[in-house]
Amino acid sequence: MSAYTVRAAILVALASTILLSCGGQPDEAAASTAASAVTVGPDNLVVVTLQPLTSGPAFSGTLKHEREASVRAQLAGSVLQAYVDQGQTVAAGTILARIEAGGMDDTYLSARSSVTAAQNSLAIATRELDRAQRLHEAGAIAERELEMSRAAVTNSRAVLADSRARMASAGKQLGNATVRAPFAGVVGQKSVSAGDVVQPGTLLFTVVDPGSMRLEAWIPVDQLREVRVGLPVRFSVSGYGDREFLGRVTRVSPVVDPVTRQVQIVASIPNAGRALVGGLQATGRLSTSTRNALVAPDAAIDERGSAPSVLRVKRGVVERVSVVLGARDEAGELVEISAGVQAGDTLLVGAARGMTPGTPVRIVIPGDTTALRSAPASPSTGVSPR
Repeated sequence: MSAYTVRAAILVALASTILLSCGGQPDEAAASTAASAVTVGPDNLVVVTLQPLTSGPAFSGTLKHEREASVRAQLAGSVLQAYVDQGQTVAAGTILARIEAGGMDDTYLSARSSVTAAQNSLAIATRELDRAQRLHEAGAIAERELEMSRAAVTNSRAVLADSRARMASAGKQLGNATVRAPFAGVVGQKSVSAGDVVQPGTLLFTVVDPGSMRLEAWIPVDQLREVRVGLPVRFSVSGYGDREFLGRVTRVSPVVDPVTRQVQIVASIPNAGRALVGGLQATGRLSTSTRNALVAPDAAIDERGSAPSVLRVKRGVVERVSVVLGARDEAGELVEISAGVQAGDTLLVGAARGMTPGTPVRIVIPGDTTALRSAPASPSTGVSPR
């Protein structure tokens, strides 16, 4: 449960708490109690709620794009023009830039001419072989001359194959002068501009597919038994407030990091709305099990004594209640309370946890500023007495 949801639940419960704190008392007794009561605002209150509690290993990790390509130069030369900018959407095969081809044009034209000449030579040699075969059948030429014609055809075919290979190589080199997007996506990085001189291997662009992300995270090795491929992943990222994102584990590393004693997991994260971007830090939990439970924030639990306890406001008076704790949701900073309180109970947190059991309290709803204006500050609790 988010902090905003907790505060909303508090406001729903405060009205009944205030009525219980005043109901059934004579007017004079109520006035006396109100005079000595300590004012408590919503920031110092939480409400016990019944909600789904997710348990499983907590993690932290980094978001990356599922598909990411580093487009590099395949030949040396000057960049004639860069056609795209960072953040621009491109289709597969979109021209990103052109590099000066140098003498590649001449090399390709020469190779193509060689292929044409070799094709003509092979055609002539083939016709000569046909003529030699007819003459040999008529007894006009010797076997040796027929073999020479056959050898001429074989040589012509070899020359043609070599010429075609040279033309294909020259065409590939010439094609490398035109840099294209390897798949549809977004230009994540642009490293060159027109006029830059590049060498083979120079990074030109990075193209990413924003439609899917992957989460690379680490979990302690002692929790590895709870991890398996296909488990749901719930996490939040910095900059998105309380928004929660979902995914599923796709890979679990078979190797433990010898220094940290942690195991890497990889989860696939749908990103149809393109809300997520690469490089964000994520924290969350693997959802190994989910069940309904009474939960309260960790901040409401006092574990300093022999048994855990909470300070509960009941009928306008603070009381200490021993509780039995269950599972914890580290990501949501929630803890299960299996005994001691009920759904809807109001607990004290923050500076109000320093209050003494038996202290009468007055709960102030936002907008009720009359009490706060006339109430002097209480140095022991950080809240105001009435």
